[in-house]
Amino acid sequence: MRHDENHRVHRIGWLRAAVLGANDGLVTMASLLLGVVAAGASFRAVLVTGVASLVAGAMSMAAGEYVSVSSQADTEKADLAKERHELATDPEHEHEELTAIYVARGLDHILAAEVATQLTAHDALGAHARDELGISEVLAANPIQAALVSAATFSAGALPPLMVALILPQSVRMFGIALGTMTSLMVLGALAARSGGASVWKSTLRITLWGTLAMAVTATVGSYF
Repeated sequence: MRHDENHRVHRIGWLRAAVLGANDGLVTMASLLLGVVAAGASFRAVLVTGVASLVAGAMSMAAGEYVSVSSQADTEKADLAKERHELATDPEHEHEELTAIYVARGLDHILAAEVATQLTAHDALGAHARDELGISEVLAANPIQAALVSAATFSAGALPPLMVALILPQSVRMFGIALGTMTSLMVLGALAARSGGASVWKSTLRITLWGTLAMAVTATVGSYF
């Protein structure tokens, strides 16, 4: 019988950046707006603050993700270059390393040595990258993808609280921003959990709890001014 499996590990790279960007956009924008609204800012001040936060946040997220993931990619490339050199200059030792890895995973020494021999003949660098360094095509760093996803999702996350702040009158602005953001956080948590195959309730509770805490602290600080 055919057995189809639908794993989600290939989504880790962009899903992490997407959740981080959207969550940061929601929480940063809502917290900042709540802070300035609590301080008695005018509509114009709220507008300028919101637009500036949206642009600066999206660019900051993109730059931060690109630099961070690029550093990871540089480390992976350096390790692969080192491994490639070791395979060329000391193949016997590298074969022993691979054999030891498979023995540690439960194979007897003879079978582990045979597996190491066959994998080395097929793709020596790929075997060492995957089994010794933990680098695979699925989990490899992609700086451009992470930067674009983070910037786009930050903007998408920041827009709802900004629109609420601009539409609602001052008398209910704080309540509307808080309620709208908490709702958006719950939706984001559910979508992230569904995309990653995780528990919807746990993800929703975690992201809503921390987002609400951030908004409460910022609003409290703003009220003192």
